[in-house]
Amino acid sequence: MESGKGASGRLMARGGAALAVIPKIVWNAGMTEEKKYEIVVTVHTTYLPEQSDEAADRYVFAYTILLANTGTVPAQLISRHWIIADGVGGVQEVRGLGVVGEQPLLKPGDSFEYTSGTAISTPVGSMKGSYQMVAEDGLRFDAAIPEFILSVPRILH
Repeated sequence: MESGKGASGRLMARGGAALAVIPKIVWNAGMTEEKKYEIVVTVHTTYLPEQSDEAADRYVFAYTILLANTGTVPAQLISRHWIIADGVGGVQEVRGLGVVGEQPLLKPGDSFEYTSGTAISTPVGSMKGSYQMVAEDGLRFDAAIPEFILSVPRILH
């Protein structure tokens, strides 16, 4: 491993890949002990040098997201909202239906994985956002995606 952080919000890199271990995302709507609405999100990022052009300030990253329903109620991902920041204060917001053309229904214990990509104008940036979900019982909730780092290998530590 070339770099790493402590136990909460770990970031590990191997070669051109960075793995952000995102803490559990819990939406509990005032429930007591029972976690009816719980989505766990993990993110793995990879720098794509073959699609990047440093001379043109274009740095391309792939990210693989794993969503897991660890709650007790089925929930469907309806839409997404991303906030993508570069290293000099530039911000892009992206909103859209589903992810990679799908609106997966996650039953308790189910997971869904997809890969997508983004380009930023600096070697380091970040992403955060949320998934808009609808539970089987009709409740709408956001599953927050904590901020994770996009970084060209060997730029950070």
